[in-house]
Amino acid sequence: MEKGYDEKDPLSIERYARKMLGKTFLEIWLDSEKELGPLSQRLQEKTGTDGYVHSHALKNYKGGMGNLVEECFFHYAANSDAEPDFPDAGVELKVTPYRKVGKKQELRAKERLILTMIDYFSLVKEESFEKSHLWHKAHLLLLVWYLYTKGIDKLQYPVDYVGLFTPPAEDLEIIKEDYKKIVAKVRAGKAHELSEADTLYLGAATKSSDSSVRRKQPNSPEMAKPRAFSFKNSYMTYVLNQYFVKGVPTYERILSDGFQGDFEKEVAGKIDRYRGYSTEKLCQIFHMDMEKKPKNLESMLAFRMLGIKGNQAEEFVKADIVVKTIRIEANGTIKQSMSFPTFKFTDIIQEDWDDSDFANYLRETRFLFVVYHFADDGKLYLKGCQFWNIPYEDLEVEARSVWEKTKRIIQDGLQFYKDDKGRYHNNLPKMKDNRVAHVRPHGRDSGDTYPLPDGRAYPKQCFWLNNSYILSQLKDGLK
Repeated sequence: MEKGYDEKDPLSIERYARKMLGKTFLEIWLDSEKELGPLSQRLQEKTGTDGYVHSHALKNYKGGMGNLVEECFFHYAANSDAEPDFPDAGVELKVTPYRKVGKKQELRAKERLILTMIDYFSLVKEESFEKSHLWHKAHLLLLVWYLYTKGIDKLQYPVDYVGLFTPPAEDLEIIKEDYKKIVAKVRAGKAHELSEADTLYLGAATKSSDSSVRRKQPNSPEMAKPRAFSFKNSYMTYVLNQYFVKGVPTYERILSDGFQGDFEKEVAGKIDRYRGYSTEKLCQIFHMDMEKKPKNLESMLAFRMLGIKGNQAEEFVKADIVVKTIRIEANGTIKQSMSFPTFKFTDIIQEDWDDSDFANYLRETRFLFVVYHFADDGKLYLKGCQFWNIPYEDLEVEARSVWEKTKRIIQDGLQFYKDDKGRYHNNLPKMKDNRVAHVRPHGRDSGDTYPLPDGRAYPKQCFWLNNSYILSQLKDGLK
């Protein structure tokens, strides 16, 4: 049958794909019913007359909408071939959701974009990024964005944005470095320690419906989780807003045009130029008013050192890099532990560790620690910086045990009392119980609460990384 597009021409494929704009997946399927005839009947044989389309909308069918588009709109049978979906044009089709969040209805990618599965044994044999299976498969993407809305049947999701996409040159340099880091870890026999926080734009995402599944890896007897190359959620959010929605304000860039090299070394070098400077001196250099002394002064100074006038950098937004300033006291200790977003008691008991908010945040987030220390004169001086993400064992053993204990306590019924000074005491994990993390309040005040599973109200809590643990993770030159 005539497909309506030239399979060898990327622009022809893109023009045809734009016919989906404004349609729901149900409408795409209904249109195919009018056109396909025998092919439609053949696809339906497995599920019955109307079962075909509804099978694609099942919650546990991750690729459902993508397969529906492949079969009902582009008229080819869905497959898991190593080749791009349109091999003669070198185009890979990706159907991916976005959502609207907050009062401003900001547009964000709902999830990372899975590019292709990682074969650990083949990966270590690849000559270069340019000759890799990843780049062969995903160098030219046809992105079909649909609006996800909670509670709505998948078939009613509308297709809102469609277009071809290749990472721009400045992004590609960072993606290549990410690829090299992933390959290096696999070659070192550490595929089981891969983390999305190891890299910036390109991640090695876990990819299995069963979290207990493991695969063999080269150079190690340790079994590793199945993983796939992916563009991170934060990177896809940037792609959506800058290349599809357009008109969204851009952020300042740290890197200059044509930069080639290691992004993290470049960032560290820019900050290290000011090592030993006091915050007073830095405020003079960057024309900031010390008298007002905003709460996030040290963080603002870090961005100024990077050449950023605001408090967001394009590369940090794309990579979901979180800047954390650390103050070391004159006696060599850190007062503050590191807090995370509050969790809802009724939500955490529904989670599994592998898919929990806390675990995913730590797995996916890379931090830039900017370290200052108090000298004997009482002034605060810059020590330097380092990029950091939580080591595999610390996450999967120590942090996990705190999370599991917290979930168990809440499930069994949180025990607490209020002393005569109005302070709450509970049996949640304390700092002394674990080397890495603990749980304590993180609300505006004791009246800022969430409901417990039994209906009682209790002050909001969050996970914290222990101050002593953060200190232990700093390089010797920063302590």
